[in-house]
Amino acid sequence: MTDAVSLVFRAAPYLLSGAGITLGLVVVSLLLGLLMGVPMAVAQVYGPRSARGLIAIYVWIFRGLPNLVLLFLFYFGIFPLLGLDVPPFLVAVTVLGLRSGAYQSQIFRGAIQSIGEGQMTAARSLGMSTPQAITSIVLPQAMRIALPGWSNEYPILLTDSAVCYAIGVMEILTRADQIVALTAEPMTIYLVAAAIFILLNYGGVWIFAWIEKRVNIPGFGKGAL
Repeated sequence: MTDAVSLVFRAAPYLLSGAGITLGLVVVSLLLGLLMGVPMAVAQVYGPRSARGLIAIYVWIFRGLPNLVLLFLFYFGIFPLLGLDVPPFLVAVTVLGLRSGAYQSQIFRGAIQSIGEGQMTAARSLGMSTPQAITSIVLPQAMRIALPGWSNEYPILLTDSAVCYAIGVMEILTRADQIVALTAEPMTIYLVAAAIFILLNYGGVWIFAWIEKRVNIPGFGKGAL
């Protein structure tokens, strides 16, 4: 028991430094997915048929392929073919962000479609252009509606980030594997790694729940529109 406790204290700093990298993967990928997801959602609702078709293909590909396949495809295939020597962390962020963008586009698309069409008609009758009505009337409401679904992307990305060990990203699981190789104590090390994942998961969920309460408007929602 004493040896296990000692091992935990010795391994914890190294694993916690990996937690910082894991958080970096998740946050950057989440923001990249947001920057891609919102424009794609708008295009799916208000864009021309050609744009909707291209986005549907993109979503179909990135939602249909496992993360590990995408990681290998980009790390060993696409980037080398383009002559690019991309570090594992950037490859992982790219893959997780592109995949998250596909999922986020559907979250925001549903939120936009939940806004009553009469609001767009009213905005146009007041002299607003379609882009003005989207950015000033539709999106501010849709973003609030989408927040609960969007916040679910955080724990999904957090769990998905663990597969990035396959290309050498120095996140929690990669560091745990290294310690296990040195100590031959898998149970203790993987329990500590699991505990860190749980803390990151529920800590992030708590933060998003707090944000939801801060931006929530009583009585606001599909039924109120």
